[in-house]
Amino acid sequence: MTEKDYCNSFYVRVVKRIADILIGIIALPFLGLVTLFVGTAIKLDDAGPVFYKAKRIGKDGKIFNMYKFRSMIVNAPNLINKDGSTYNAPDDKRVTRVGKFIRKTSIDELPQFLNILIGNMTLIGPRASGAGALGTYLPDEEAKMNVKPGITGYTQAYFRNSLTVREKRLKDAWYAENVTFWLDVKIFLKTIFTVLKREQIYTNAAGTSMDDVYIDDSTMDRTTAVKSEIGEK
Repeated sequence: MTEKDYCNSFYVRVVKRIADILIGIIALPFLGLVTLFVGTAIKLDDAGPVFYKAKRIGKDGKIFNMYKFRSMIVNAPNLINKDGSTYNAPDDKRVTRVGKFIRKTSIDELPQFLNILIGNMTLIGPRASGAGALGTYLPDEEAKMNVKPGITGYTQAYFRNSLTVREKRLKDAWYAENVTFWLDVKIFLKTIFTVLKREQIYTNAAGTSMDDVYIDDSTMDRTTAVKSEIGEK
């Protein structure tokens, strides 16, 4: 089968969508219960919003709003590493006390089941890139956008945060070109194992220098702004 055949196969177009809808409906009561407890904890922690809405790149390069439980302080700056990956470290001062727990356990990702029901995400697929990355994909990376992004996927399950942006894109593109039912089953089972092990959670090590990190805001002086927001002396 060609890349186009895989991305438009009966499994991807019909079976996965039916499975997503069923899983999403089944997950709703559980999501509601989790929201009750996590939402209360978030409110007690800093009284800010329970949910976080982020612009992400979806299938065919369309931008959509992806939902998560808020794990950072309100109006936290969007920090980006030099290679284009998102800054993520165990001593990240933007992350709240509740945020540290829900990130380690991946509970912060659960609201994405709403995205699954809406239809702009799937349970298993490439990781959704930030909207700012649109237009930066190389030709051999673009296949990633031929399928819907997922709550979990090949790179998340097998490599989590141990790869560079380039490596993640290539592996996501490979997944999009080779997606099958059995590959999704393997990814789902591996995801459970990866979440339980809690390894490779962070992109950056504790104490990472902020010299190569910038705020994703062209109107700000990157070096000065980052050191000011993060508190580097």
